[in-house]
Amino acid sequence: MLDLRKLPLEAQLTALLDGEVSPEQRHELEQRLASEENARRLHEKLRHGADFGRRRLDDILKEPVPLALVRSIKSTQPPKTPIAQRATRPQVKLAPSGPQALAAALILFVVGCGIGYFVGTAPDADEIASTATTNTAPANTSDWLGDVTAYQRLLIRQPRHLVEVPASQAEEISSWLTTAIGVPFRVPDLSAEAWTFQGARVILGDSRPVGQLVYSNSDGDIISICFRKDAQPPETDDFKETIKDEIGLVTWHNAGTSYVLAGPSAEATLGQLAMEIAAAI
Repeated sequence: MLDLRKLPLEAQLTALLDGEVSPEQRHELEQRLASEENARRLHEKLRHGADFGRRRLDDILKEPVPLALVRSIKSTQPPKTPIAQRATRPQVKLAPSGPQALAAALILFVVGCGIGYFVGTAPDADEIASTATTNTAPANTSDWLGDVTAYQRLLIRQPRHLVEVPASQAEEISSWLTTAIGVPFRVPDLSAEAWTFQGARVILGDSRPVGQLVYSNSDGDIISICFRKDAQPPETDDFKETIKDEIGLVTWHNAGTSYVLAGPSAEATLGQLAMEIAAAI
């Protein structure tokens, strides 16, 4: 066990936060925290920095897997010929000496406490992270995309009840959705891409009305074009592809209207199809 008293105070407190101290060392550090204001302040900053780092890591792990990566994995073919086994290399055991192990441990402690101290002493780290998220995330998009994804899953599970108004009532669809959504549109003809228009419905996205045009193909796959009024800035990224489990989404924006093409995540032509729809709708 390392003698923590020979290390800087930051390293000692970092080891305490990581649970890398003996009961005697813990007792000694807790007594020091109880009696020294500077030690308590430093310990609080280090704890705050560690908590902030864990939360940021959790947020990163929750982000959806890029659609291109999923398609690349699904399209990868296994090797057709067996791979020759490599010759086994003689194993070399590296056994560091006592001084080398001690030096390595000291370096790790110093690096760890330095990172924790840097993050912990940053002014208002939570506020900075919250502000950055607010400034970079498109306004009013995540909630309605989550609703679109949920309705798309519902369509997949109920293929016999896809629409409220069938495709045969084209005039009613046009007047109904234009009035309900407040957005003029044309129903894109996707027959050249083997998608047949089935009809339309109105759904709710982030508690606001959303028009949904539903298509299917001979394989039983279903796609839908969803659109609504918005207040997106002109520089909003267009034709951005994301994936939520089995659902692929392509989003774009034009003239005060947000659009989403929702379909199977394994469909490699969603992005190209979205561009054709954007020119026709």
